[in-house]
Amino acid sequence: MLKAMCILLIAAVLAVNVVPPADAAIGCGQVVSYLNACIPYVTGQGPLGSCCGGVKGLYSAASTTPDRQSVCNCLKSLASSYNVNLDKAAGLPGQCGVSIPYKISPSTDCAKVQ
Repeated sequence: MLKAMCILLIAAVLAVNVVPPADAAIGCGQVVSYLNACIPYVTGQGPLGSCCGGVKGLYSAASTTPDRQSVCNCLKSLASSYNVNLDKAAGLPGQCGVSIPYKISPSTDCAKVQ
């Protein structure tokens, strides 16, 4: 019984950390889909290429505060999952002509993103 409760508690903690806020329409899967073309660039394995199309599409899609917070959390998670050059990642919005309300960085507090 105790083992089952521990497993349930661990699953609940993981779900809270993985599931985007209830009001957010954009999940991490969508963020990856938009930014897939950027991975070679931010990992130093390729040119900027068609990355800006994804950056602009994601920027347009993230129209609410919960969406932007969800995207922020996903970006932080992705940055730690891949060997990302943080300077290149942080510079993407400017290179692609969009202005986001936060810096792409592991230290960004996504709860403060508006």
